[in-house]
Amino acid sequence: MMQLRQLDMKRITEEERRVASVVAKKEEEKKRESHKQSLLKEKKRLTINNVARKWDLQQRVANIASTQDRKDSESPPQESCQLDGGNISAFPEEAGSLDAGLSSALQGLSVTETHLVEIDGETLSLYGSGALECLDRNWSVQTAGMVTTVSFTFIEFDEIVQVLPKLKMKFPNSLHLKFRETNLVMLQQFNALAQLRRVDQLTIDPQGNPVVNFTLWKYYVLFRLSHFSMQKINGTEVTQNDMIMAERLFGILAHVASSELPQYRMISILGDARKKQFRYLLESKGKKPGIICEETSDSKRFLGENTNRATLNYTTREFYHEKLEEIKDKKKFCRLYVEDLVKEATAINMKNEALQKLWPQMFIELVRDAVIEIRSKDSYMKLCLQQITDQK
Repeated sequence: MMQLRQLDMKRITEEERRVASVVAKKEEEKKRESHKQSLLKEKKRLTINNVARKWDLQQRVANIASTQDRKDSESPPQESCQLDGGNISAFPEEAGSLDAGLSSALQGLSVTETHLVEIDGETLSLYGSGALECLDRNWSVQTAGMVTTVSFTFIEFDEIVQVLPKLKMKFPNSLHLKFRETNLVMLQQFNALAQLRRVDQLTIDPQGNPVVNFTLWKYYVLFRLSHFSMQKINGTEVTQNDMIMAERLFGILAHVASSELPQYRMISILGDARKKQFRYLLESKGKKPGIICEETSDSKRFLGENTNRATLNYTTREFYHEKLEEIKDKKKFCRLYVEDLVKEATAINMKNEALQKLWPQMFIELVRDAVIEIRSKDSYMKLCLQQITDQK
């Protein structure tokens, strides 16, 4: 009340007015900050809700596409519309309403966001496949070094696999990975995590990850990622007995996988350090025992995952289909190439057979023509001289 002159029968001083003005400004700034935080929280809630709707729709469409025949899959617009309606009803808005000012401000917010990137303390949270693009940003060294936990939500695991090398480079201190609604459906997918630098903790939320329904999934993770010396899985401490059990259950798997691969395939899927170690093992065969022991101990200096385990890798569905198409193209080319070679060989053989039939008669005619030509010596000499003259 700037026009107030007296308060409680006392005259208001300029100092009191100044203090009151400062307090009022602070209160106003506090309200604005609170208002801003409320807007950000509501925008985050709406974005995550929208990402969840999109994810649910994608999963339903994928399930329908895998179960219906081709005729049913040729009418996606009507089906998508029905799914969208049902999908929205599956995510009711939260109870409660905002005040009038906040509601009017929210009208200007974009609720069509399909991804969200958030850093809260040491945790980087990624919602929606579009959030993976954040790994291409130029993160500051301080921010990137601060992140120790990366959480993936509503993102296909196959898409995550493609950015794991970037994750290793951008956030070298990320030791804890969380997966929720990422379609982890088979043990093979854990093989892809071996390309990271280090993983101390792994959290797989049962929601949207059917792989956790497998009884032995934790043991497979410990076996395949044994070079990480993992400490916790889903919040449970990893014990030495767990590591022993993992080796007993899946040790033979790595041996079989490596023994079935030819040498050139083995070398092609190993890293440089592992290639050197693998060559050491190959070259040591047939050598004296002393040399074998010496080189084997030397090869142990190469750090990283076990050579046999390295053969257990994972190929994403997209890359797998690309490989299938590539193989089909190669087969088609080879078939056409061989067919051309067969046609050419057949034609040559037919010409050779025809020549063998015609050659006796042709030889007689050649001899007869030569004898007739040189029968008159003088005329033959003149003809030869004339040919020489014509050539000059």
